[in-house]
Amino acid sequence: MMPEYLLRALLASIMVSVLLGMLSPLINTKGLAFLTHALFHSLLFGAVLGMILGLLFENLSLVMLTALTVTVAIVLLIAHLEKLGFSPDSAVGIVASFVAGLTVLGFGVLYKVMATRPYFPLGESIVSYLTGDIFLISLNDLTALVLGGAFLFLVMLLLYRDFLYLSFDPEGIESYGGSARAYLMILYVLVGAIGALIVQTVGLITLQVVAVLPGAIALMVSSDMRKVLGVSLFLTLGVQLSSVALAYLTDIPPSGIATIMLGAIYGAVVFRR
Repeated sequence: MMPEYLLRALLASIMVSVLLGMLSPLINTKGLAFLTHALFHSLLFGAVLGMILGLLFENLSLVMLTALTVTVAIVLLIAHLEKLGFSPDSAVGIVASFVAGLTVLGFGVLYKVMATRPYFPLGESIVSYLTGDIFLISLNDLTALVLGGAFLFLVMLLLYRDFLYLSFDPEGIESYGGSARAYLMILYVLVGAIGALIVQTVGLITLQVVAVLPGAIALMVSSDMRKVLGVSLFLTLGVQLSSVALAYLTDIPPSGIATIMLGAIYGAVVFRR
C-alpha cells in the first residue's frame, strides 16, 4: 500500500507540473527569466518576514501568506517601474537589490526574535524552504496548493491567448482596445503568486531552473505554440513525477533530481541542434 505522504507528494507534483508547464513558455516568450531572479529574493524576504510574524503571533501558517503578499507586491512594483519608463532588466535589478538588503536585515531581526521565543523548528523550515521537500507537505498545504493552483490555472487558461499576443504583438493588443500594460501586470502577478504557492515543494534554489527550462526546451523542439505548450506540460510532469519516485528510492531531495534531469535534457537538445 502506498504511504500517505508519498500520495500527497505525487498529487502535489501533478499540480506543480500543470502550473509550471503552462507558465514556463510564457516566461520564455515574454523574456521574464530575469524576473524569476527577483522572485527568488522576494520569496526569501517574504518567508523571513513571515517567520518573524509567525513567532510574534505564534502562528507559523503566516509564512506562506506573508510570502505570497510580499511577492505579489514586489512584482507589482517592478511592473510599475516599467510603466514609468525603466527597462525590464533595470526595474528588476533595482528592486532585487533593495529586497536582497532587506532580506539580510530580516535574518538579523529573525535571530533576535528567535532568542526571545520558545523553540520552533525554524532552522529546518528555512532549509526546507530553500531546497524544497515535497514529502513534508501536509494535508492543509496540499489543499491550499490544489485550491490556489486551480484558481491560478483557470486565470492562465482564460488569458493564455492574450499573454501570447502580449509576447509577440503588444501593439496589436492596443490597436484592438486592450491594455498591454494591464495584461503585463496580471502576468507578473501570476508569476509571483505561482512561485509563492509552489516554493515549499520546489525550493527557492531550484525554482528559477524548473520555471524556465521546460519552456526553453519546448521552444527549441517546436515553434508551434500548441506543441510548445504540450511539450512543456509533458516534460514538467514527467520530470516532477520521476524526481519524486527517485527521491523516494534514494533519499535524495527531489528538487535537486528534477533540476539535474532538466539540465541534462536541455544539454542534450542543445547538442543535437
